[in-house]
Amino acid sequence: MSELGGSLFQQQLLEDGYGPRFHAYYYKQWSAYEMDYHRHNSTEIMYLMSGSCIVDVMSGEREERYRLKKGELILLDANVPHRLIVENEVTCRMLNVEFSFISLEAGSEAAISVSALAKEEAALAELLQTPFASLVLPDPEEVLHTLKSLVLELDRQHGKQNVMVRLLFAELLLRLARLHREQLNPSRQHAHHYIRKVTEYLHQNYDRGIRVEEVAAAVNLHPGYLHRLFKQHTGRTLTDYLNGLRMDKAKMLLAGSVIPIADIADYVGIGSRQYFHLLFRKYSGCTPTEYRERTEPDSWKNGCFGSTFS
Repeated sequence: MSELGGSLFQQQLLEDGYGPRFHAYYYKQWSAYEMDYHRHNSTEIMYLMSGSCIVDVMSGEREERYRLKKGELILLDANVPHRLIVENEVTCRMLNVEFSFISLEAGSEAAISVSALAKEEAALAELLQTPFASLVLPDPEEVLHTLKSLVLELDRQHGKQNVMVRLLFAELLLRLARLHREQLNPSRQHAHHYIRKVTEYLHQNYDRGIRVEEVAAAVNLHPGYLHRLFKQHTGRTLTDYLNGLRMDKAKMLLAGSVIPIADIADYVGIGSRQYFHLLFRKYSGCTPTEYRERTEPDSWKNGCFGSTFS
């Protein structure tokens, strides 16, 4: 048997007969633990069964942080640097499996190749042709049942493969692929769920500096995917929505308080007063000073009223 390596995104997986080789499989409980960055030539699945944890991933030169909670999993491609962090006074239980790919013996009826599965299941072919360093997926417990059965069977067989191991691995790949397709092509209800979570997060945190990566981590979506989803379903970019929200809050403070105009930028999460003035004029058509003057009692001048977000 020849070994292909651990990445999911190798063209040979779609062309030739390869199956899994398992390097690690375990169920473990972690408490107040911080792992060093490491990498390995195998794909890894980390499934959070209870509690919460942080997974840091180096994607190129950028660090991405994911906060996982019960019922979520992260799929890490081979040779991607990553680490696990379990914060103080936090405990999590996790299922893990690590695997690479090897060529299958010719004529082995019990072997199910990845290429054969991909030919029958379009969602798997799509997954194997959509490279990523890491992918977080919510699971309606379909993957949990399969992954748990796979780890238990591997433990019974002391890491060796039998028909059940091969069948469970095939099922695992197919279920992951279908979850991935649902994330890429969400139903209206699915998309509405994430849009609501994002807007709630922005309303709760607009008064401090927020990066798109932070918002994406809070709702367990990839930043690029979140950007596309938000624009598709709201017609606005995440940054535009956040700026509009901040300017609406600034209007409320200008009209209903005596807070100095110079300090209002800090109240709405904008560190630069000059940038605040530029944004306010862009979204309101006037300066903060003009807006405050126009909203004073008995002042009924036109302009600078209304909401900038929906």
